Amino acid sequence: MKNQTIFYEFVLSSVSDLPSLQLPIFLLFFLIYMLTLIGNLLIFLLIVNDSHLHTPMYFFLGTLACLDMSFSSVTVPRVLFDFLTKNRILSVQACITQIYFFVWFAASEISVLAVMSYDRYIAICLPLHYMKIMSWKRCAHLVSGTLIFGAVYSLVHTLLLTKLNFCRSNILHSFLCDLPQLLQISCSDTFINLLIIFLLGILFGIVILGVTFYPYITIITTVLKIPSIQMRSKAFSTCSSHLTVVFMFYATISFNYFCSTATDHFTKDSGAAIYYAVLTPFLNPLIYSLRNQELKASLRRALKKVILIAYD
Repeated sequence: MKNQTIFYEFVLSSVSDLPSLQLPIFLLFFLIYMLTLIGNLLIFLLIVNDSHLHTPMYFFLGTLACLDMSFSSVTVPRVLFDFLTKNRILSVQACITQIYFFVWFAASEISVLAVMSYDRYIAICLPLHYMKIMSWKRCAHLVSGTLIFGAVYSLVHTLLLTKLNFCRSNILHSFLCDLPQLLQISCSDTFINLLIIFLLGILFGIVILGVTFYPYITIITTVLKIPSIQMRSKAFSTCSSHLTVVFMFYATISFNYFCSTATDHFTKDSGAAIYYAVLTPFLNPLIYSLRNQELKASLRRALKKVILIAYD
C-alpha cells in the first residue's frame, strides 16, 4: 500500500450532470418517492383495518408493502438530499451501512415473493387444507425467517466490505452505494467478494427461483381445469400480478450484480439502479391494486367511511 492514498469518503455521481435537469429530476424522484410511500402505506392500512383482508395472502402482501417502503427509504431520501445540497460526499462507514440495509431489504423482498408463490400454490392446489397449512403461526414464522435470512445474507457481504481499502478513486460511479460499484474502486483483492456474490447469488437464485416458479407449473395446470371462467380469471389475475413483480425485480437485480461487475458503463448501471431501487417499489402497489378486486372493494369501503365521517 505504499504511495497509495486510502480514501475514507466517497463522492457519489449525480443522476444527471446537466444543470437544467437537476430540478426536474429532483421533482420526479420526490413525486415517485411520495407516491411509493402513499401507495404502499395505503395497501398496508387497508389490510390491517379491513377484516375481509385478514388472510395469509394479504398478510404477505402487507409485508411486501412494508419492505417496499423500507427498501425505497434506504436510498431515495439520500438522493433527494444530494440534489438539494449538491454535497454528494458519503463516508465509507455510511456507505457500507446503506449497502447493508439495501441488500437486507432486497433479499427479504425476494424471499417474501417466493413465500407468496408457495401461498398461491396451497390456496389453488390444496384449497381444503389451506387454513390448516397456512396458519397464522406458520405465516409469522415464514416472514420472520425471510427477514432473518435477509439480515444474515446482507451481513456476509458487508463484513467482507469492511476488510477492503479504497485507493483507486474516491468517486463512486453511482448515485447510491451498491456492491458492484464499491468493488470496482477497491485497491484490495476483491476475489473473495466476487466469489461470494457469485456463489451465494447462484445458490440463492436456484433455491429462491425454484420455490418461486416451480409451484406455477402445478398452479397453471390446476387453474386450467377450473370450469368457472370467472374463478379461472381471478386465479390468473392474482398469479400474473405476482409474476410481473417477480420478473421486474429479478431482471434488474441480476443485471446489476452479475453484469455490472464486469462493466464500467455508469449509464447502464444507474439505469438498472433507478429501476429496482426507485421504480420497482413504486410500481408494486400499482400492479397489485389495479388487478385485485378485493383490494379495490376494500378501498371503496374505506372511502365511503371517510365520506360518511366527513359529512357527520
